[in-house]
Amino acid sequence: MSTLEEKVSGMRINYDVSNIDEDNLPSKDPFEWFKIWFQKAVEHPGVIEANAMTVATASREGIPSARLLLLKGFSKEGFQFFTNHGSQKGKELAENPHAALIFYWEALQLQIRISGRVERLTEEESTKYFHIRPFESQISAAASPQTVVLPNLKYLEGQRTALREKYDGKIVPKPDYWGGYIVKPSIFEFWCGGAARKHDRLRFRKLNDGEVIDETLTKKGEGDWVYEILSP
Repeated sequence: MSTLEEKVSGMRINYDVSNIDEDNLPSKDPFEWFKIWFQKAVEHPGVIEANAMTVATASREGIPSARLLLLKGFSKEGFQFFTNHGSQKGKELAENPHAALIFYWEALQLQIRISGRVERLTEEESTKYFHIRPFESQISAAASPQTVVLPNLKYLEGQRTALREKYDGKIVPKPDYWGGYIVKPSIFEFWCGGAARKHDRLRFRKLNDGEVIDETLTKKGEGDWVYEILSP
């Protein structure tokens, strides 16, 4: 009988749900394309949290880390999420203000990769979002110095209980150490799974100043975006 360790190399499924039609692209604007695919994910009964995304950051030395977060806003300005500025990702973004995002919707066999520079949202923007969160989520954010080592699992619940009693029927002030970030993309990659590993990949990137493109390989998109088909 094979062990789990021996079975893992043979684990695979057939990808045959989606494809990219080069002659009929959803959009030549990567933000609009994201919106089209995201809407599909939101409406698909097999996708539980369409706004779940992996956020990858790196330290000043280039050591990477990644975690799952929830997208909390997007526009042509960029993609927003909120966290503790003192968390590992917050500290890494202070040292190295670049991040990569991955959205993967298994039921649709679609993936979007995004990378770009990161900026903090204003205190006004962060405070506005903080106060539309559920009361218990506000309490948890105020009680949790994220990533700090705790003496035990019960410690945090004690902090939450004390704050819940303190702010019962009152406005919970947004902690100074909590706020939002916006990822301003310079690269998008749209991926569809294909049978026999023949996946479809299309990358948008910002055109560099003065760059001359070979239009047999690099096509003009909207604005200062260009796009390219990538080998899988």
